[in-house]
Amino acid sequence: MPGLFAPPTAEWKRVSLRLRDAHRYAFVLPGAVAGLAVTVVAHILLERWWLTVLLAVVVAGGSVWGWVWAARHQAAWGYAENAEDLYVTSGIMWRRLVSVPYGRMQYVDVQAGPLARRFGIARITLHTASPDTAATIPGLPADEAQRLRDRLTELGEAHGAGL
Repeated sequence: MPGLFAPPTAEWKRVSLRLRDAHRYAFVLPGAVAGLAVTVVAHILLERWWLTVLLAVVVAGGSVWGWVWAARHQAAWGYAENAEDLYVTSGIMWRRLVSVPYGRMQYVDVQAGPLARRFGIARITLHTASPDTAATIPGLPADEAQRLRDRLTELGEAHGAGL
């Protein structure tokens, strides 16, 4: 089964570690602060030490899980450029491999919200006529996203796509 998700070229290009940092900043930090606030309020209102300890353990467990998830999520993304198509892989538990032929691309979409811009990353989405072959690559450094956008646009035009 390992060959099923093997890269078609030498190896997968991985997305930036800044995607991991952005996820941690967006989910783990606010979750831990909110969880701590709920724990303190529950302790003040209910005055039950065991409930306070239980809530603190749940908050700590959720924060640790989020911290680990962010790293694994980032590490699961990869892409490989081939002569005729672009391969994108993702997924931790349910692996996914998408092959998008350059000639099938209709347009390339680049997105970067406020948090992504703060971390210097962007998301590229390749759109085709079929929603099953559309592919997204999050967490690309801004310069790599620009390079990939321009390259995919050129290759799409060269292979007869309607970019």
